[in-house]
Amino acid sequence: MQWRNSSSRYGLVSILLHWVAALAVFGLFGLGLWMRGLDYYSSWYRTAPDLHKSIGITLFALMLARLLWRFLSPPPGAPANHGQFTRLASKAGHALLYLGLFALMLSGYLISTADARGISVFGLFEVPATLTSIPDQADVAGLVHEYLAWGLVIFAGLHALAALKHHFIDRDATLVRMFGRTGK
Repeated sequence: MQWRNSSSRYGLVSILLHWVAALAVFGLFGLGLWMRGLDYYSSWYRTAPDLHKSIGITLFALMLARLLWRFLSPPPGAPANHGQFTRLASKAGHALLYLGLFALMLSGYLISTADARGISVFGLFEVPATLTSIPDQADVAGLVHEYLAWGLVIFAGLHALAALKHHFIDRDATLVRMFGRTGK
C-alpha cells in the first residue's frame, strides 16, 4: 500500500489518521460519559479526567497533522457516480466534522484551564493555560463541550451510515477506499 493518496484511493497515512481519530473520538466520548458518574471516593476520580485531557490534547495534535496531510496529499476525488448534491454534501459534512471536532477540543481546553492551570499531557509536558478570564468559563465551556460531544458523535454515526449506504445500496467505492482499496 502506498503512503500518499492517489486519485482513486486513500494512502496509508490518511487511513491511519482517519481511523485513529475515529477511535479516539468514540473512546473519549465513552470515557467522558463514564467519568461523569464517578464520585469523589473513586480511585478514578482524578485519573480519568487526566487521561481524558491527555488523549484530547494528543487528538488535537493528530488533527493538526491530519489537516496538514490533507494539503500535502489531497484526498481522492469523488467516485464518478456521485452527483453534484452528493459531492457538496460530502464536502460540507467533512467540514462540519472537522469544525465540530476542533470546537469540541477548544471547549475542553477552556474547561481545563479555567482555573489558570495548564494541562499535563501524560506527565510528559504541560500545555499552558492562556485563556482564563472568560466569565463563568468552566461552566459555559462545559455546557458547550457536552453539546458538541453529543452532536459530533451523532454526526459521526451519520457519516458512518452514509458510508454504509454508499457501499451496500449504491455499491460504489466510497467505503472501501478508506480501507486502502480502489473498489469495484
